[in-house]
Amino acid sequence: MNWGFDIDPSDGARLFARLRSLGFVEESVRSRLGLDDLNDLKLRAAPIYRAERLETRDPLASAIDLWLLQGALPLSELKELFDAPTERALRTAGLLSGDERTVRARASLFPVGEELVFADHASHELDPSAAETPQHDRVMYIGTDSRWLARVTFRKPILSALDLCTGSGIHALLAARHAARVTAVDVNPRALACTRFNARLRGVTNLDALEGDLYAPVGERRFELITANPPFVPAPSQLVGFRDGGPSGEDVQRRIVEGLPRYLAPGGVAQIVTELGENDDAPLERRLRAWLGDAPLDIHVLRLRAHAAETYALAHAEGDSTADFLQSVGLWAANLRVHGYRRVVSVLITFRWSDGAPWSRVDSARPPTRNAGAELAAIFASERLARAQDLPERLRAERVVRTGPVAVFESRAFGAELAPSITVRSFGRALSVEHALSPLELGLLANTERPVTVDALRATAGGSSDDELVTALVSLVSKGLVGLAATSGT
Repeated sequence: MNWGFDIDPSDGARLFARLRSLGFVEESVRSRLGLDDLNDLKLRAAPIYRAERLETRDPLASAIDLWLLQGALPLSELKELFDAPTERALRTAGLLSGDERTVRARASLFPVGEELVFADHASHELDPSAAETPQHDRVMYIGTDSRWLARVTFRKPILSALDLCTGSGIHALLAARHAARVTAVDVNPRALACTRFNARLRGVTNLDALEGDLYAPVGERRFELITANPPFVPAPSQLVGFRDGGPSGEDVQRRIVEGLPRYLAPGGVAQIVTELGENDDAPLERRLRAWLGDAPLDIHVLRLRAHAAETYALAHAEGDSTADFLQSVGLWAANLRVHGYRRVVSVLITFRWSDGAPWSRVDSARPPTRNAGAELAAIFASERLARAQDLPERLRAERVVRTGPVAVFESRAFGAELAPSITVRSFGRALSVEHALSPLELGLLANTERPVTVDALRATAGGSSDDELVTALVSLVSKGLVGLAATSGT
C-alpha cells in the first residue's frame, strides 16, 4: 500500500498551529510524560503514561495519546482536541478512522524539536491497519537514531543537501530550513510519498524526493551536506526494509561511505547515524578509512552506546512462543558470531574534507539530548588547530585558557601497581564527551581557569620539560578543553 494520505496545506497549517498551541512539541511532550528524553518513550508503557501522566484528559493529553501512543480516543475528546473543519480534513485525508464511539490515527505525528513529522506508527503490532502494508515497506518512524542525527547535524546556510534513506523525510525537511535545495532519496516508494506529504503539508518547495538506490538518482551532482540514517541492523534475515542492513549490517552504510569522495562537495560535511558490529581487533575507524579508499577525509566517530552481542540478540529476537523466541535468539546470536561481532556500537559519524593529512578520531559521549551541531563542529576546529604546524610556537607566544568548566573522575585499583585513571567531562554542553588525561594534562587544566602564559604554567608543571609541557597543551587543545586566549576572545 502506498502512503495514500493527503491533506490541503491550509488544513495542515491549522492542524500544526492547534497542536503547537497545546504544547505538542518535543520539550513539552517529554515533560508531560515525565521522561528525561523523548527517546526514552516506550509504547509498551502506554498504560502507565495514561494512568500516571495523562490522567488529566486535557487536549494535550489527548494529542499525545492519539498521535504518539497509538491510542483510541473517545469522540468527546476528539471534539475538544480539534474544531470541526480540522476533524473533517483529517477524516477526509484518511488520517483518522473509527466508529461511533472512538477514533484512531492511522499514522503517527512525531515532535522533533519544534517540528512535527508524519510517519508510520512506531509499533506494527499496535497498528490495527498494519495488515494493509507489508512490514518490509513501512516508513521508518521517528526514533532514537533520527533524533540523534537531527541534534548533531551541522546547521549553516548552504546551497545543496542530500538525505539518503530519507524515510519520512525528517532530515531533508530540517535541511530545507538552511539549504537552498535539498534532495531526498529512498528506494521505498511509500517513504517518498510520505516525504512529499510532509513537505507539501508545510509548504516546503525546495525539496526534491527521488526514488532510487542511494546516489543513483543524483547523477554527478555534489552536495555540501550529506545525511543518512541507513538500514544498519545485522539481521539473519531481511524482514524490515528501513531496519535491516544485510547479515553484516554493512550492506548499505558501506556503499554510502564509499560514495562520499565522489558526491561530497569541497568543504562539505557528511553525517551518518548508524550501528556497527565490533570486535577487539578491528577498530571502527580503520574499517571506515578502508571504505573511503585514499580519499583525504577527516573522520570523527562519536560512540554513544555499546550493546553486548548477547544483549543485542535478545533485544531483536521475536517469537510467539518461548520455543520460537529462543530459536530466534539463537539465529541472531549465530549471525553476530559469524561476523566476529562481540558488541554492536551506536555511533554518529562525521566526515569532512581534510585540509592536511587526514585524521581519524574516536570519542565517547552520552547521547545528546539537545542540539549539539555547533559543539561537534568545534571538535573539528579543535582537532585542526592542534594539528597546525605553528601551534607550538603560538602556545609559547600567547596565553591559553580553559574553554569551560569540567568534572574530573579518578579511579584507582587497590592492590595493583597501576597508575590512577583520570577522566574529565565538560559541564554545560550538549555533547558530554569523556577524555582520558595524563597527570600533567590534569595539572595544566587546573591552572588555566584564566588566561595564562606557558612561562607561568611552567612553575606548576612538576619539572616537566618545555617540550613535554607544550605537547600536553597541544593534547588539551585537540580535546577542546583548552584554547588560545586570543582565539577564545578572552
